[in-house]
Amino acid sequence: MEMQQLLSMGFPDELAAQALAATGGKSTVKATEWILTHKPNSSNPSTSTSATTLQPKLDRFFHSQSPTPPHSQEQEQPSKRLKPSQKQQNWPSFFFKKQGNTHIHEPLYERLRPRTLDEVVAQEHLLSPNSLLRSAIQRNRLPSLLFWGPPGTGKTTIARAIVNSATSTCYRFVSLSAVTSGVKDVRDAVDEARKLRLKSNQTTVLFVDEVHRFNKSQQDSFLPVIEDGSIVFVGATTENPSFHLITPLLSRCRVLTLNPLQPHHLALLLNRAVNNPDKGLLQSVGLQVHVGEDVVDFISNNCDGDARVALNSLEIASVTAAARLQHEEYNVAVVSVDDAKEALQCKHLAYDKAGEEHYNLISALHKSMRGSDADAAIYWLARMLQGGEEPLYIARRLVRFASEDVGLADPSALTQAVSCYQACHFLGMPECNVILAQCVAYLALAPKSVAVYRAIEAAQKAVRESAGHNEGVPLHLRNAPTKLMKEIGYGKGYIYPPDNPFSTQTYMPPSLQGHKFLHWPDRIPSDG
Repeated sequence: MEMQQLLSMGFPDELAAQALAATGGKSTVKATEWILTHKPNSSNPSTSTSATTLQPKLDRFFHSQSPTPPHSQEQEQPSKRLKPSQKQQNWPSFFFKKQGNTHIHEPLYERLRPRTLDEVVAQEHLLSPNSLLRSAIQRNRLPSLLFWGPPGTGKTTIARAIVNSATSTCYRFVSLSAVTSGVKDVRDAVDEARKLRLKSNQTTVLFVDEVHRFNKSQQDSFLPVIEDGSIVFVGATTENPSFHLITPLLSRCRVLTLNPLQPHHLALLLNRAVNNPDKGLLQSVGLQVHVGEDVVDFISNNCDGDARVALNSLEIASVTAAARLQHEEYNVAVVSVDDAKEALQCKHLAYDKAGEEHYNLISALHKSMRGSDADAAIYWLARMLQGGEEPLYIARRLVRFASEDVGLADPSALTQAVSCYQACHFLGMPECNVILAQCVAYLALAPKSVAVYRAIEAAQKAVRESAGHNEGVPLHLRNAPTKLMKEIGYGKGYIYPPDNPFSTQTYMPPSLQGHKFLHWPDRIPSDG
């Protein structure tokens, strides 16, 4: 790849090979700089002439330390100069700096990143007028925070927007990533924050992305600087903080949970990308882009609430649509649903994991098993798996079904369902599909009983209606671990059933004596 790029620039084979060998062969930029700065070998005059001739053409794209020869402009013949369009077609895109109308590519989601909290979409539970964040910003009393949520839900965006939304300039934002930073980087940031605070009384908001990747000792380094107020710590994690962050750090931070974006939130973001002439799709493809509502709906419902995935997919689909214009007469790129499917790399099915069809299919699976139709149950299972449903979600529903609909008629059904969940957990898709199918078939063919389900429903209803709710536990059923409790009657009169299997001891509160919740026969009735 590097060799081909050097040859496309006009370098001779021998010179290109020599440059790649000298620089490790992995970087076209380094190889080109080597050619420009390396003193040519006098024994090879053809190589020297080629490098000298091509250098003025390359200097416009590289900031090289080597001076441009005084006669370089004379060597470049006007008849051989390329037009701007020809340059862009023949030269790799990373050679172009930001000059005039030419831009180094920046992802769409980064260009459209909201700068203030008012521009942030979704997460209303965190950004309402009377929320913790709004109040803290208004009073310039920002506490240390930890944002926990799935990718693409706005953790980094909100962290940056907090500083930009402050009513004064008392905060400075510094960003680190736990993927690329270590304790030394944290210490350097803290030292700089302390100096700045003494000099200008400005507080540093230290944002640490993917903070769960820090180990225990690295997380410990934040504790003293949070405690003494040297920084305001803001962390972001996609993992459960209870499992991945140390307790002392959690106790010093306010944990704020972010939710996946709903389809209507994503549609709003996608429409922003379409309609924004300065930062939207126009800047991505260089021409007008038409995106229909069907495309917006498709992407919004198939990216699992991830704004980054949605915007990336829209940008890729727009590039695909723009590429077709090379063979057409139109000057507007029309994005189709097929372009969106190609960008998402998924097959469109009538299945929305957060919408009506999701609940329709799980209901069809559940009712097919309840009706003992194993064939229909396996079919609906296949529809869910093909639509991209999480296998562990299905396995959890099977565990519930094993108790709710099979119950005491086949107590081993629960064991089968739990084993299915565990197997799906460590196998994953696609291997766990047959495990799910086996469990679905077993539950569909098993005998059914809803006695336990009805019993717990009736008992909970009785508690809600206060029947027995406020009554104390009868004295003979109470535990008596101390002498005082025994003296006041705890446990007095209790009959130990193994010693007295035929006792008529009661266990219900007085108001529920004789009440029956579970309707299940003690034994199979005899014939006749």
